[in-house]
Amino acid sequence: MRLKPPSMDALTIVRARVHEAEGRGRRAFALFQAARHPGPLVWILPSHAPEMPMLRGLPRGVGERLHLLRPAGETDLLWCVEEALRAAPVSLVIAEPEKPLSLTAGRRLQLAAEAGRTTGLMLIHQDAGSNATETRWHCEPRAGSAADSTLHQWTLNKNKRGTLGSWTLNWNGASAAFHMVSEARERHEPEEPAL
Repeated sequence: MRLKPPSMDALTIVRARVHEAEGRGRRAFALFQAARHPGPLVWILPSHAPEMPMLRGLPRGVGERLHLLRPAGETDLLWCVEEALRAAPVSLVIAEPEKPLSLTAGRRLQLAAEAGRTTGLMLIHQDAGSNATETRWHCEPRAGSAADSTLHQWTLNKNKRGTLGSWTLNWNGASAAFHMVSEARERHEPEEPAL
């Protein structure tokens, strides 16, 4: 029995909706999405957050399009996210809230994303998801043998459109290009033509 390869389209989050990513690899997932979304990018994180994206360490083309916002509190952060999602020229809004989103706040962000035709990605703490989001991803780095790349395990564990799955990929963090990695003894081969 031959296995069919997993769909690479599944790794592209749906436009004009708000999504969530949790786990130690959530920022790598956000950078991967940023590399795949053309146009202006907005990253919103609390003003007291000790870590910020280093512009020179981002995938090619992302640093030039990225706008960092650092609001003082959680209320201001959610206001910034909503306004950025409504801004039609913005392609992707990434935000790092400290508290779980209420259903009302999550719904407001979905409506803002639909109005602006903008994609939102909330980088949340473990088990702090909102029922209003379109998808929720669990993102973890994995040990690998390549010196210039990192293996990532990205699991889609909530999807309002129905399809769930888990993908291991080799991504070097420098561009939008990546390679799918097969599990041991599960090599994906092309189907043989029927006779």
